[in-house]
Amino acid sequence: MEYLEKQPLTEQVIIRLLRGEDLPALEWGGEYRHFRRLYADIYRSACQGKALMWVAELPDVGIIGQVFVQLSSGRRELADGVRRAYIYGFRIQPAYRGVGIGGRMLQIVEEDLLQRRFLFVTLNVARENVAALRFYQQHSYQVVAEEAGEWSYLDDTGRRREVHEPAWRMEKALTQRQS
Repeated sequence: MEYLEKQPLTEQVIIRLLRGEDLPALEWGGEYRHFRRLYADIYRSACQGKALMWVAELPDVGIIGQVFVQLSSGRRELADGVRRAYIYGFRIQPAYRGVGIGGRMLQIVEEDLLQRRFLFVTLNVARENVAALRFYQQHSYQVVAEEAGEWSYLDDTGRRREVHEPAWRMEKALTQRQS
């Protein structure tokens, strides 16, 4: 009997832009249902060319990762629509963390931003999320400021939710990859 070497998980994952029919899968079986309206708003921005929504899809499993990119914002220090873009909502399902999917996803997003002529990317990471801070530092992001981390959104029932999550603002200068 011949045994075929199984393809590494990171190579099985398809990283692509989100399609409208993918929106329910972002809720991860109800865990993020409260973000339903927020996801729909981001999708509308993506359709207008103001944002990007990336997903990591594992065939026969579904969406296992997501990351959103705001191309322009009222806060120009985060995203100015020309040189600086803002990454947020970056998550990989726990069962698939630590195997390189997040790093590959981040690389694809950064390469896409370079093609769009962006020079910098910013993001906020919760101060208490040490693992995420370390992940971004390993990918050349540097802390540049403190953020209050105060924002609000309408949940799936229409109730306003206030979020207080003190964060570090991180930044990276994008450069062409060396061959």
